[in-house]
This record gives sequence, C-alpha cells and structure tokens, in this order.
Amino acid sequence: MKEELIQKAYEVAKERYAAIGVDVEKAMDALQKISLSLHCWQADDVAGFEAQGALTGGIQATGNYPGKARNMEELRQDVLKAASYIPGTHRLNLHEIYGDFGGKFVDRDQVEPAHFESWIQWAAENNMKLDFNSTSFSHPKSGNLSLSNPDKGIRDFWIEHTKRCRAIAEEMGKRQGDPCIMNLWVHDGSKDITVNRMLYRELLKDSLDRIFEVEYKNMKDCVESKVFGIGLESYTVGSNDFYIGYGVSRNKIVTLDTGHFHPTESVADKLSSLLLFIPEIMLHVSRPVRWDSDHVTIMNDETMDLCKEIVRCNALDRVHIGLDYFDASINRIGAYVIGSRATQKCVLQALLEPLDTLRKYEANDQLFERLALLEEGKSLPWNAVWDMFCLKNGVPVGEEFITEIQKYEANVTSKRN
Repeated sequence: MKEELIQKAYEVAKERYAAIGVDVEKAMDALQKISLSLHCWQADDVAGFEAQGALTGGIQATGNYPGKARNMEELRQDVLKAASYIPGTHRLNLHEIYGDFGGKFVDRDQVEPAHFESWIQWAAENNMKLDFNSTSFSHPKSGNLSLSNPDKGIRDFWIEHTKRCRAIAEEMGKRQGDPCIMNLWVHDGSKDITVNRMLYRELLKDSLDRIFEVEYKNMKDCVESKVFGIGLESYTVGSNDFYIGYGVSRNKIVTLDTGHFHPTESVADKLSSLLLFIPEIMLHVSRPVRWDSDHVTIMNDETMDLCKEIVRCNALDRVHIGLDYFDASINRIGAYVIGSRATQKCVLQALLEPLDTLRKYEANDQLFERLALLEEGKSLPWNAVWDMFCLKNGVPVGEEFITEIQKYEANVTSKRN
C-alpha cells in the first residue's frame, strides 16, 4: 500500500513540476550520477589504525556514544551498513592513518600502496571507489608546523609522507579506473601573534612545489584552507588566500570546507568565482553550528544554497561533493545516513528549480516574478520525487531507516565494549 501511495504522490509531483517546465525524470537521472564521498572518520571519531595517541592539530571529536568502530573490519561493516540506506552509488574517503598496517608500526614517511591493497580490493568488491587524504595531525612530529616547519628534518618528513600519499592515490585511481581525489590539509599555524608569516608561507609553497613535482594520471590533487584551528587561533599558514593563489597558479583543485570560513561567509558565493580560474572544486560539507564544529549535515539554508549554486553554475561535472563531519554524541551510522540523505535532498531540490524561467525573468528585469517563483518553488512537492528516488534505489523511504539502524545497534554496535 505504501508503494502505491508513493507512486500516486510522485505522479502528482511530476505533473506539478511539468507545469513549470521541469522534467523530474531528468532531475532523478542527474542525481543518480552524483556520488558523494563518504568520510571514513565518522565511524571511529578520527582514531585511525596507528594507535599514535590523542588527536592533535585542532581536531576534536566530542561525545562518547557507545559502539564506535574499533578496527578495520568493524569500520568497513559500518560504512557498508550506512551506504545501504543511502540511495545511489557512493565513494569512500580515506585518511592515511586508516591503512592496513597488519598490526605493525609503519611511520608516515614509509607508507606505501601495499598498505592500502586490502582497501582497494574491498572497494572493488563493494562497488565503492576511493578518495584519499594525507594525515599531518596526531603524530609526534606534528607540532604546530608540518610542511611549513623551518626544521628541515621535520619538513622533509612531511614532504616525504605527502609524496607517498600521492603515489597511493595514484594506485587507487589506476586500479579503480577512475581518478582518486587526494586532499591535502595541514593544521600549521600559531596560537599567538606571529612575526614570521611570510617565512612559513614561503616554506609551505616550497614544500607543495616539491610534493607536486611528479605528474600523475590517475589521481587529482586538491588543497584545503582554514581560518584557524583550536590552539592555533592567531595565524594559519594555509589560509584561503594562500590556497586560492596556489590553486590558480598551479592549476590545482581547491577544497572548500563549509566549516572553514567565518560564520557569516557564504561558501556558495565562492563557486562561481573559483570555477572561472581553477579546473574543479572539492567540497567538504558539514554543519558549523559555531565554527567548524563538524555537526551532522542537515537540509539547511547553507547546504541548499551550496547545491543550488552548483546546478546554477552548470558545474555538476566540476564540483565533487564530500562529507566531513564527525559527531561522537549520536549513533554514528545514523549520522552518516542523515548527512548523506540531507545533502542529496538539497541537490535534488536544486535540480528541480525552474531555472530557465527564473533566468528569463532575471534577464527581463522581472524581479517580482523571479522572487515569487523562487518562493513558490520552496513548497513544490519535491519530497514526493525524493521518495520515488529512494524507492527506485531500493533503500528505505522516509523515516523507515531509523528502525533499521536501531536494529543494527541492538544486534551489532551495542555489543562493542
């Protein structure tokens, strides 16, 4: 009976959207092709498999909800369980500290593709392509400066680490027949007033140039900025200005993390400018309740604006969407599903905009009409299209996934000590 109701509601929605010139089938086809990059660190609070100790680099996972993944097997199991409730085919974004080290200590300047062989095989078996990140935090040599460190030994250590991560990403991309996107973010900065700003940025620029010396065909590099980090509040070496300049001059992808800007700054507004000068953009989507708090993504104005701007820029093939939050206060599988589905809902609503009509109004200076249609669009039955999209993908419709995740918690995660 429920399926029949979903179908009826969808037919009404289809007609309603057709009346304003929107093809819902075309919108669903476009959404089907969008693969989110799910972040492995939601499953275990950014712990990884190195056992290096406490988180550093201004990263914090707050909360102690029981049942987090304790090892690679549990993390993979949780990721697949979460993915089974998210419509479409998606990717997995790995940090280097999640390598398969076989119970042995492998320092980060010694990491090799072999340490990710089991991940590559697992991903292929589960139809899930991989993305990658170098990891400069939570290590004895992290300190406050890594790639911008004046100490040659420490800087060379992190340069070697990042070079090896690029080689790993290249192997991943080659094996999966699709480029692996490797993100480079370092926490480097200063807690208090800095009098050597230029020196550290010169060093970071030189480190990046050395890291990117080798050209690869099966991976893509992206660089990520930040405003500040906890404990590094006064100065960030890799600022937004630094990485925009670097990305444009070196033809690199720039990563925009929705939590890495001032609270009133519009990340959506940045897309149309950056896309004029760089090949592609990587998004890390989270919900910054205050600043970079990495709350679970929801269907709010900021995420909606971001997705609408991607579609309005005709940039679905140039903007990659990754998730980057880690909430340890709620069920972690549930956090994956809520954030992923919320992001997809925002993309769908963007695809259902009567963009041709809106642009016609704008071109004719019909500003009342433009605003009126934008407002009316908010109450159109997009949710009926979303329900059909879930049904077609064989995942729970509406709130049905809540009960399923509760069962998984009762049978699996609650038994973890």
